[in-house]
Amino acid sequence: MKLLLVEDDPTMQTTLQRSLSRRGMEVAACGDGHQALLKWPAFQPDVVMLDLTLPGLDGLQVLQQARASGWSQPVLILTARGTVGDRIIGLNTGADDYLPKPFDLDELEARVRALARRSAARAGATEAPLPATTGFGTLRLDRDSGAVYCRDEVLDLAPRELALLQALLARPGQAVAKERLFELVFPGAAEVQYEAIEVVAYRLRKKLAHTGVALVTLRGLGYLLKVAA
Repeated sequence: MKLLLVEDDPTMQTTLQRSLSRRGMEVAACGDGHQALLKWPAFQPDVVMLDLTLPGLDGLQVLQQARASGWSQPVLILTARGTVGDRIIGLNTGADDYLPKPFDLDELEARVRALARRSAARAGATEAPLPATTGFGTLRLDRDSGAVYCRDEVLDLAPRELALLQALLARPGQAVAKERLFELVFPGAAEVQYEAIEVVAYRLRKKLAHTGVALVTLRGLGYLLKVAA
């Protein structure tokens, strides 16, 4: 996940950049509003974390100009301004979520990943439909029934394993983000931990061992299917 952090406090910026990078995110940081408007389109982040109190242009001005430019990435506002009025102004300007300082790092990560998942799900809703069947290596997905065949035999998969394999077969040979897969495998399951997708992937990988198709993990990107050598 690519994250743009706009925070003018050097200590806060360094701490967040280091902590979130350790949690598997690619973090680009800047410290004022003008830099943010330059880095945003160049970096193309999945989520933007935006402080309101910034030199140059404040956070609301940055957000207004970004939305006016058509930049639709989800924005999480971070600020010491904790009043209801400030939250309403931020949300009405185009923010997607609001977290007052001080905050818990685990909650911050959860909110960022939730925003990324919702954004990926919205983007996925506009994708072209699959053909009646989709094949990759020895595998074949029947779109009408939802079943996956290996050499004309139906694979015996649990529902979530099947959902994961269906999503990967929709883009054979291409990486699919973990956030997108989580939305497809655990739709609407807000109580499920994000790491649960890794458990499903582990089980599916074992069941694909005899098929000649491998489930590959790409750190920081997601998963893809690969024809085994």
